[in-house]
Amino acid sequence: MTVWDRPEPPTRPVPLDRERIVAAAVALADEGGLEAVSLRKVAARLDAGPMRLYGFISTKQQLFDLMLDEVYAEFLPEGPPGDGLEALRTLAHRTRQAALRHPWLADLLGGRPALGPNGLAVGEAALASLDGLADIDTVMRAVETVNAYSTGAIRREIANLRAERETGLSQQDWQRASGAHLTKMLATGRFPALTKAVHDGADVDAEASFATGLDWVLDAVAARLTPPPA
Repeated sequence: MTVWDRPEPPTRPVPLDRERIVAAAVALADEGGLEAVSLRKVAARLDAGPMRLYGFISTKQQLFDLMLDEVYAEFLPEGPPGDGLEALRTLAHRTRQAALRHPWLADLLGGRPALGPNGLAVGEAALASLDGLADIDTVMRAVETVNAYSTGAIRREIANLRAERETGLSQQDWQRASGAHLTKMLATGRFPALTKAVHDGADVDAEASFATGLDWVLDAVAARLTPPPA
């Protein structure tokens, strides 16, 4: 039985429901990452005994499933996301924005398909956006390709943000601190491509880099979409 099939127990003596439990868990994760989340800590935040939570959730993984589905609701646009590749573009950008609000999300993306109502709605929206533009196998590979790019790019960006927080060094501070070593290594002549990138490459921010890469991926996907025979 999945967590979605599990009935909720009575709410006495401290009023509890999954909505309150998930909200408390998300708040803990936003503050300290997934490692800050446990059934005991969630119970303490709700001023309830830890055993009370087992009436709603059996394992921490089930709690993570509920948290992930809660944030999946933020992926879906308020109105129609558009048609075709534009819908996938919208979903990708909204996924990144949700991850910036909830950095722990990067640790849960890319696993098995999300089976909660919001996760299923996101999957439905992605597949439906390409319905009729290609056969179903091509549509599935197209969505998987865009998701793979988004997940990888988001994880890289979140990793950089975590490094800034943990070291206290911004990207610019880290570059200055590493400058002498990098200059010495490039001067050996062993890394001509890296030298060209360092000296001649444009410095773009994370949002622009994500958008450019996404455009390239969507262009490649578009070249593979061939409407199935009528």
